[in-house]
Amino acid sequence: MSQRDRLAQFSRLVLIAAFALTGCNSEESVEHGKGGAGATKPGRNEVGEASWYGPGFQGNETASGETFDQNKMTAAHPTLPMGTTAEVTNLENDKKVEVRINDRGPYVGDRVIDLSRAAASRLDMEDDGTSQVSIEPQPQPRTDSGNTSR
Repeated sequence: MSQRDRLAQFSRLVLIAAFALTGCNSEESVEHGKGGAGATKPGRNEVGEASWYGPGFQGNETASGETFDQNKMTAAHPTLPMGTTAEVTNLENDKKVEVRINDRGPYVGDRVIDLSRAAASRLDMEDDGTSQVSIEPQPQPRTDSGNTSR
């Protein structure tokens, strides 16, 4: 077997191993524990630590290109698509808020979402800075792009 054939065979094995390691996850929720991080797709719930950001970022451009306004009901999430609406529940007091994802983050520890100051205030977590939350992405309204009626 030539060196080229061995390299091709090795490459195929590495690719197969990579696919096997990523696996398929059919669970309906993702829970973040200590040291854990998982991707979230729309329609899947996620539980973990939330934080908030505000004054130091006021007026800065978000990852979506919008200007950050700490007084709007927005949030930063690492993987949810921009524009996704999510219901965030503070698991410490059962308060809920609906936010729109318009930024990326958080970039600290095992946190799962960074809320605007307004959202944090409504969840009554502004003073503590962090809280355990549940994130439930809301279904996006379906648009009928195939409608040809006039």
